[in-house]
Parts: sequence; structure tokens; C-alpha cells
Amino acid sequence: QVQVVESGGGLVQPGGSLRLSCTASLNVFSLFAMGWYRQPPGKQRELVADITSRDATRYADSVKGRFTISRDNAKKTVFLQMDSLKPEDTAVYYCNAEMRASNGQTLYDYWGQGTQVTVSS
Repeated sequence: QVQVVESGGGLVQPGGSLRLSCTASLNVFSLFAMGWYRQPPGKQRELVADITSRDATRYADSVKGRFTISRDNAKKTVFLQMDSLKPEDTAVYYCNAEMRASNGQTLYDYWGQGTQVTVSS
């Protein structure tokens, strides 16, 4: 059974930083695209950032220049460095591991349980 486990959430003041980590028990972690999503209170889940197996990254417009996604395949871990945090970044942050076929069809899709990030003074 694949396990996807997030850590690093917490309470931080506006302007502060947090680093989220996500470890996935995948035998071929390096072949998976890894993503961070978030779900603010009362809102739908949204993409924050993702990174492909070839290290291509993309970010939501709201976090560009403040958040950085990276991965360590040897440790089967993906990170989300969050700087200059704002109250509107408050949400449950979820880690996703996805493998797609060459035609774009999703072959495998795994989610973590989420970690709470609260930005408040």
C-alpha cells in the first residue's frame, strides 16, 4: 500500500516562512509527478505547485515568487518552501503523486492526508 505523508505545517505570522515535506513510499518515485494542492476553508482544492519527473515546475499565480517546489528522488521526498506567507495562504495543504501515460491518461494517483498551514498574527 502506497503511503503519502506530509509534514511541516503549523502556525506562522504573516511574512514568515514554512517548509512542507512529503514522503511517498513509491518504488519508482522518480517517475512520478509530484504536486502540492491546498484547500482553504470553505473553498475548493486548488493546485499550488507541481514538479514533473524531469524537474519542470509550475506554480499558481498567487504563489509565484514566494513558493518553491523541489524534490529529492533519493529520499522519495518533495518539498514546498513557502516564504512571505500571507493570511490568504491559510489552508490544508495536500501532497499528490501522479503517474501518467504518454497519452495523458492517469495511471496512478495518490494523495496524502494533508497538513494544516495557518498564517495569522
